Amino acid sequence: MVKDKLKLRGDVAIVIKAADGSIKDTRNIKNLVVNDGLNFIVSRMKDTTQNAMTHMAVGSSTTAAAAAQTDLVSILGSREAIDTINVAANAITYVSSFEAGDGTGAVTEAGIFNAASSGDMLCRTVFSVVNKGASDSMTITWAITLTAS
Repeated sequence: MVKDKLKLRGDVAIVIKAADGSIKDTRNIKNLVVNDGLNFIVSRMKDTTQNAMTHMAVGSSTTAAAAAQTDLVSILGSREAIDTINVAANAITYVSSFEAGDGTGAVTEAGIFNAASSGDMLCRTVFSVVNKGASDSMTITWAITLTAS
């Protein structure tokens, strides 16, 4: 009997830049692919009845990531459209920029979604506070890698 063991790994890189372009903070974080995200992946293997992932959001909750969650706990602002999506070598990478005034505050959580509101959440991560000032910009690069082991 052949047994496949597939693993999903999420890596999140956050870069905060001041208005002058200098880097104020960087983070590298792991994430949790939530139940809705797993269902989304399986559904997309069948067809395209579920919308593709298109938005990213940040929030201020420190509630631990859990598989049953369907949204961020305390969103800061609104969901941002994903700027670029790349697929290569068993990985998909999403990049979103939060410009000055977007997602401002003490950022401690982030997620990927397939709609500007409601919809499905693919994954969520919680991390120690990243302070994004009103004039700062923040870029989040989120890679989801599928491996067989």
